[in-house]
Amino acid sequence: MNPLVQEKVRQAAGILTELGIPAWLTFVRETSAGGDPVLPLIYGETGLTWQTALILTPGGEAIAVLGRLEAHAAQETGAYTSIVPYDLSIRPDLRAVLEQLNPAAIAINTSPTDVMSDGLTHGMFQVLTAHLADSPYASRLISAEPVIRALRGRKTPSELFHIRAAIQASEEIFTETFHYARPGMTEKELSGFMHRRLSERGLGPAWSLDGCPIVNAGPASALGHAIPGDLAVQTGKVLHIDFGAREAGGYCADLQRVVYFLAPGERQPPEPVRRAFDTIAGAIQAAVKAIRPGVPGHQIDAIARQAVLEAGYPEFMHALGHQLGRQAHDGGGLLGPHWEKYGAASDYPIEAGQVYTVEPSLMLPDYGCIGLEEDILVTAHGAEFLSRPQRELIVK
Repeated sequence: MNPLVQEKVRQAAGILTELGIPAWLTFVRETSAGGDPVLPLIYGETGLTWQTALILTPGGEAIAVLGRLEAHAAQETGAYTSIVPYDLSIRPDLRAVLEQLNPAAIAINTSPTDVMSDGLTHGMFQVLTAHLADSPYASRLISAEPVIRALRGRKTPSELFHIRAAIQASEEIFTETFHYARPGMTEKELSGFMHRRLSERGLGPAWSLDGCPIVNAGPASALGHAIPGDLAVQTGKVLHIDFGAREAGGYCADLQRVVYFLAPGERQPPEPVRRAFDTIAGAIQAAVKAIRPGVPGHQIDAIARQAVLEAGYPEFMHALGHQLGRQAHDGGGLLGPHWEKYGAASDYPIEAGQVYTVEPSLMLPDYGCIGLEEDILVTAHGAEFLSRPQRELIVK
């Protein structure tokens, strides 16, 4: 039995009722080669080999039409009210199920904006429409993006438990790393230390291991989604780390922290470093304070962006924050500007139960990257920090 899948399948029924969508169809095959991103939520990690249709309805029906050899695994999820096995072709059984339900619309997993809602490949779309040819259902297909955005975004209590555990473990590894770090250590050495800590705790990285953590030692380090290199930590420079753990339940943290290494003769960080840090920390606080359900993400992004600009720094060239869950970048709405690459994601209203990162940044050419990232939960009345925000610059 899979309690998380059962929980999310029940949640999906409520979302379909809320949205007035009579049926949601997830259509996959050979998921070991790259499955639909929604499968861990509504089916689990067990692979599906042959063409499979998972159909959920507002009334709570959860129907799995799948190869006979996988019927037992579907039953074991404890989430599906009806298992329909087939041997030669899914077509007759799929059409029979749809004829029985006769939904006025069928949501399928396609989206031009949200990657997590776009799990139906073009080839499988062609297969599906061929199966539905000469039936009324081929013309009733709509996007399931609103369903999946809500399902991924509205975290259940058990999901929040796992996210909190990932955040706590990540913060502890950060503490251990900054205690370990010394001038002369390379980015690769610090990355290796954090990898060992993950392994010792039985945890995985929140994104690909070679780039988690991102380690920036001083201003010459490659920013963004870069692999740690041979640059060494220096006195009089900033060490910036972007890192998150994935805990055993499959949920992630995503945090950034900054430490300054005093140069010989320095008793405190220089004023430009302190001022930049205070600007970024203040931008986070201002943005989080303004978060409310119903507010579009671009309005929150604008608050932090304006705080950085008004302090005299260049605009940061990335979104303020993204949703967090089973992936570090979990799709759905975005705390971001109206830039073409983000599509409509920054127009989506913030919802209670969503977990976001908040991560403004700036670059000091003489010192390095000043970037902080916190993880927050949207509540009915605002937002609360899931991470312990770094309010003071760490100094070594």
